[in-house]
Amino acid sequence: MRVADRLDRLPLAGFHYRLLLLSGLGWLFDSMDSGLMSFVVARLKIEWHLGPDQIAVATSAGLAGMFLGGAVAGSLADRFGRKAIFQMTLLIFSVSTGLCALAQGLASLVLIRFLVGLGLGGELPVAASLVSEFAPARHRGRLVVLLESFWAFGWAAAAIIAEFLARRAESTGSAFPWRTSFLVGALPALYVFVLRRALPESPRYLASRGRLDQAEAVLRSIEKDSGLAPGEALTPDSHEATSRRARLRDLFGAGLARRTLMLWLLWFAMAYSYYGIFTWLPTLLAGRGFPLATSFKFTLIITLAQIPGYFAAAYLVETIGRKRTLTSFMLLCALGSYFFGSAGTEHDLLLWGCLLSFFNLGAWGVTYGYTPELYPTWLRGTGTGFAAAFGRIGGILAPLAVGKLMGNWGGGFTAVFIMFSVILAAGAASVAVLGEETRGRTLEEISG
Repeated sequence: MRVADRLDRLPLAGFHYRLLLLSGLGWLFDSMDSGLMSFVVARLKIEWHLGPDQIAVATSAGLAGMFLGGAVAGSLADRFGRKAIFQMTLLIFSVSTGLCALAQGLASLVLIRFLVGLGLGGELPVAASLVSEFAPARHRGRLVVLLESFWAFGWAAAAIIAEFLARRAESTGSAFPWRTSFLVGALPALYVFVLRRALPESPRYLASRGRLDQAEAVLRSIEKDSGLAPGEALTPDSHEATSRRARLRDLFGAGLARRTLMLWLLWFAMAYSYYGIFTWLPTLLAGRGFPLATSFKFTLIITLAQIPGYFAAAYLVETIGRKRTLTSFMLLCALGSYFFGSAGTEHDLLLWGCLLSFFNLGAWGVTYGYTPELYPTWLRGTGTGFAAAFGRIGGILAPLAVGKLMGNWGGGFTAVFIMFSVILAAGAASVAVLGEETRGRTLEEISG
């Protein structure tokens, strides 16, 4: 009996929810770090007298690290396992976040943020691959989208922490304590010890490396937890080459080149829009004349709209499918971005900002669920990691483009969000033309 058959016959049970929580908390901590950085930058602009270009460099440094981290960690996960690399990347980004509190100027902050990005960029695709490989086919899309929903809770936590610290600073007449924010972001390093004890290795990965006895032990534990009798003994899966090492050129092999091209374009559009919008949002709102604490409050409200966006996407991916959900959410996000850029009142800013946030993060949830499905087990970490890495190029360029638009190029708030609308529409078109539907199919069927 194949690993896939043993996993796909399982009902959703306590194991799957624990897996979702364990992986999701790692995701939440990643998000909290990204969120805290966006709020810190709004303060450092004043304290360090930073111009738009310097803010863009500080923001893009972490994304440059995420580019390298995603590519390297994905390949390492295919070689050494999902669990080990998940723990390693979480530890790297947590410790590095704490070191940011020691930064004495822009140069040192940029260097440390690059290290943060190494860990953060590596963790996300590895965690998505891990959950995807455990999930039964009929629930896979929903579980991975729900995993991504933890990102919204992390950003909300960052906004709450930042607003609390900002209001406390206002009440005492002191400056926003940005170093404290980074120290809070270092606490997830302790979570590695929880993962080490509670998170199992993917049996699909173990079987693909010829370690059937270990895969059997993990499966029996899950079956017992689900109240099922053990399945038939595992047999080697002819679909997987246990001695094959993943290489970059394999992503463009027979049957995969079209998928890889589509995913890279999708990830570029999503990362460009997300990091361009949300890393600049507190600073852009402050630039519209709002006090720092008020801009943080508006960002929190807009961020909270992400949560129902994820749950809507989690329902739709198993109802109308990945492709339709993704294209519609991206187009509606493009529309929201356009009207947000032209909003003239506080009410309109919040309305269109919430809609933009709802559809952007819902689309992100589908993107993370869709990507690992399109590669075989022996190539899944590499494929997901390099797609994420290519997306980070967009994430690096977007903050720089916003800085140029707001600075040297003489553009304004409206021009910035028109740019994001165009990028999102182009990404939706690439999915509509090149994408394929995976709903209800096992990972092995999809990989052929």
